[in-house]
Amino acid sequence: MADQITYDKAYDAVAPGDFPAMLQVPRYGRRSDAFDAIISATHDHFWDPLDINYIDYDLPFDMVRQSILPLDNILELKSAVGDRLDDSQKIALANDVTHWSISNLLHGEQGALSLSASLCHILVDPGAQEYAANQAREEARHVTGFTRYIAKRWGAPLPVGKTIATVLSDLVSTHEVYKKIVGMQMLIEGIAMGAFATFNAQTNDPVLRRLVQLVMSDEAFHHRFGRLWAAKTIRHLSEEEHRKVEDWTAQIFQMLLFNLINAEQKQVIYAKYGLDWQWVRDAMKEVFGDEDRRAQLKNSTNIFRVLIKTLLHAGIITKRTAPLYAVWVDMKELEAEGDGIPGDIVADEMLVTLREINAKRRRIGSKDVRAAAS
Repeated sequence: MADQITYDKAYDAVAPGDFPAMLQVPRYGRRSDAFDAIISATHDHFWDPLDINYIDYDLPFDMVRQSILPLDNILELKSAVGDRLDDSQKIALANDVTHWSISNLLHGEQGALSLSASLCHILVDPGAQEYAANQAREEARHVTGFTRYIAKRWGAPLPVGKTIATVLSDLVSTHEVYKKIVGMQMLIEGIAMGAFATFNAQTNDPVLRRLVQLVMSDEAFHHRFGRLWAAKTIRHLSEEEHRKVEDWTAQIFQMLLFNLINAEQKQVIYAKYGLDWQWVRDAMKEVFGDEDRRAQLKNSTNIFRVLIKTLLHAGIITKRTAPLYAVWVDMKELEAEGDGIPGDIVADEMLVTLREINAKRRRIGSKDVRAAAS
């Protein structure tokens, strides 16, 4: 159990193959109430990705004449790449880059689904296990939603990027609970909330905006699960344990910051335009350096700014590793902002909408039941 770094019994875990531990009679009576509020709220933010009352994927969008994200958002078009393309090709490339990004969001949702399911196998507390099962259900509808959107706009997803594939595989397969929770509920979910907030604020496609708003209404609760773990665990860690969590987190952060999105992973896109990915990489390096990266991280919805903010307020970042992050952001400014993230506001607004839709569906369902009974 030392490897689990668990101080609250709600997060106690066993080996994945130890099913007999789940059948121990005392276990059923030790349910924590720490997650009951999140579980109960599921009814408020329920949505069905296949029901037009929640999202209509058939709303038109002309991808030949309009880019899903503004052209200014596409780094490639700020480089010499843009000089080789005419206006229609610029729109096409922009949509292809967005295709790649959304495909990797889809793969990330699949990772979250598989990881949540893996937690069900090892969490001993019935309340924690129910929460994990509940999250798996919600991640499954995200997979369905993004798959449906991609099918409407492009037909099929693009292959997963090497970096995110490596991180997700490690998180799903590890037996260490802290890595699963910090890695998925804080690192990956933090990045995802930043990405969703950006899409919500800047996309030209109303279907994508609606989809990310629906997903954010779920992800805000998943992110909260990670923050609960931090609140109940971080302050109890020994110096050695904190160093272990802090160093592992910093390592993953560095990997994601520099490798999550790069030209090599998107070479399948560039080939369509007769562009060599190495030339594209060099062209982008000429117009995007560390100063540009720092400038991007000043944006409140930047995925890495959201991520650093999450780690800082969780207490994972200390003075020992703060300089690593301070290279990119003003840590005092982040600390003063509080622990709220951009997606929280959108999620709260969508909750109001979902309560109205779900209340209406329940009223209609009750009438149908009464009519059938009579």
